[in-house]
Amino acid sequence: MAAAEAPQQDNGGGESTFTVIVAALANLGIALAKAVAGVLSGSSAMLSEAAHSVADTVTEVLLLTALKRSEKPADEDHPLGYGPERYIWAMLAAVATFVGGAVFSIYDGVHTLVAGEELGNPLISYIVLAVAFLLEGFSLRTGVRQARGEAARMAVPFARYLRRTADTAVKAVVMEDAAALVGLVLAAGGLLGGQLTGSGVWDGVASLLIGLLLLWVAWVLGRSNAELLIGRPLPKPVRQGIREELLKDEHIEAVLELTTLVQGPRAALVAAKVDFRDVSTAAQIEWACERAEQRLRTAFPVVSRVYLDPTPGPAQRAAARDDELRVGD
Repeated sequence: MAAAEAPQQDNGGGESTFTVIVAALANLGIALAKAVAGVLSGSSAMLSEAAHSVADTVTEVLLLTALKRSEKPADEDHPLGYGPERYIWAMLAAVATFVGGAVFSIYDGVHTLVAGEELGNPLISYIVLAVAFLLEGFSLRTGVRQARGEAARMAVPFARYLRRTADTAVKAVVMEDAAALVGLVLAAGGLLGGQLTGSGVWDGVASLLIGLLLLWVAWVLGRSNAELLIGRPLPKPVRQGIREELLKDEHIEAVLELTTLVQGPRAALVAAKVDFRDVSTAAQIEWACERAEQRLRTAFPVVSRVYLDPTPGPAQRAAARDDELRVGD
């Protein structure tokens, strides 16, 4: 359980790409159909849903860019690799959801409530919504299947995995497709309410609710990516496990300071100030570092880089200060 919430091992990059591509293709077709249906029916909720799907399509393109850019190997200019670049593009995807979906939907909803609207034949809209529901459902199923597989492999609940995963591409697909299904239901409710009452208020309210839903999705995704861009450590149980693994070596007396950093869904950096035994030779310390790195990589496959800094412990520092004082006297 020590590695329960750690980033995924390097076996899901291709699966994440497939999940995003499925979502992108589904959203592109749905966006065109919704736009046509919105124009023909005069429904603001349908137009909001079209904007929603356009925003989702842009999001998927940005997520694909994030996946490809972050897979570039480390080089002289970027010795730690390009892993964090995925979170920059994923942040832009969250902004696209906010601007392209939420803002337009809220504006369109307010405009409909203030100015009113003339409703046309909603039949084509119902057909488009039904087809969109099936396509979005398939896309969501693909994303959920991958996320559930990772959660099961890591022995954590699905909801907890989705909340803490560093694979924000899959998280974005699952959240956006789930929001899309809810948005379709809201749009259908707005159409039905307008059809039964002859009032465009229902459609305007539906558009507003869709906008607020997208606003929440954009906020959650933006916050997750910001946290990873700033620098998120490995979970506390993992950090404790790393300390225990380091202390297993006979030449290591204490771990004075431990720093961990998530660099991607399948990569994490570990740096530690370590107090080695005073009687250990330089060669023994070198091999102790080598053994410690191998143990960490075996116990925690997500650990991609290990840096150990031999550092005097408190007792040695106190003794050194006493020696300096005696020499000064």
